[in-house]
Amino acid sequence: MNKNEMITELKDITLLFDEPLMNFTFTKTGGPVDVLAFPKTKEEVSRLVAYCQKNDLPWLVLGNASNLIVRDGGIRGMVIMLEEMKQISVSNNKLTVEAGAKLIDTTYVALDHDLAGFEFACGIPGSVGGAVYMNAGAYGGEIKDVFSSVDILLEDGTIQTFSNEEMNFSYRHSMIQHKHCIVLEATFTLTKGDHETIKAKMDELTELRELKQPLEYPSCGSVFKRPEGHFTGKLIQDAGLQGLKWGGAQISEKHAGFIVNIDHATATDYVELIAHIQAVIKEKFDVTLETEVRIIGEEQ
Repeated sequence: MNKNEMITELKDITLLFDEPLMNFTFTKTGGPVDVLAFPKTKEEVSRLVAYCQKNDLPWLVLGNASNLIVRDGGIRGMVIMLEEMKQISVSNNKLTVEAGAKLIDTTYVALDHDLAGFEFACGIPGSVGGAVYMNAGAYGGEIKDVFSSVDILLEDGTIQTFSNEEMNFSYRHSMIQHKHCIVLEATFTLTKGDHETIKAKMDELTELRELKQPLEYPSCGSVFKRPEGHFTGKLIQDAGLQGLKWGGAQISEKHAGFIVNIDHATATDYVELIAHIQAVIKEKFDVTLETEVRIIGEEQ
């Protein structure tokens, strides 16, 4: 990788080299990435992907690194972060949102325009692109409930639009999880509603989140998918694991479905604790816990 050549060819795009991803992940863990890029437009995203393809440089995209663990060895190649792509536009009852926009900000734009249906997402800390990728949900709502279409950059450089039906949404799943691609922009269809009613629902859900979730510590959010017929937090509590510390990581004493960084935890602390929880729950209850959090990168 020729750093000077890359800087010249990708001028006007912010590039950081050998940057520790712990500076960006919500867990405050993660090793260095060779190149971290911050495009501001779809055209810049296309240029980055084209450069990587031409130079055989591996690439992947991160939303805002909320539901993510990057291993301590970091990531080789280029990581593209879309946090500069955050435009939100409103037309009648539709929101068109760039992938890097925060989901929480999007719900408040909906509120400002008296649009209902997005209240469930008012406390989800991820980006819109990440939320579409994993069909994010909370409090009985999911992205698929309000989703209309998405523009996606495929690795061959083409941009395609996919409808709700084509996304094959299911619990914490969309079909784009099986593609090497980048969500650029999504459109959501909402319904006209009463401002005060929408606001009251959002206030209620925000209060619930603050009461139940350990927001005072770094974390990756909900670690595991909900196993059918069970509640993850209760399984962990019943196994006597709540409050368990593993290095600098701890199963939250406030919500057993969360692992928090209480004392300079490493990604290895997180990954080992996750594996320990899975083993104990399997042994005690014969329930397989699947991770909701993405675990990527190399071992140190």
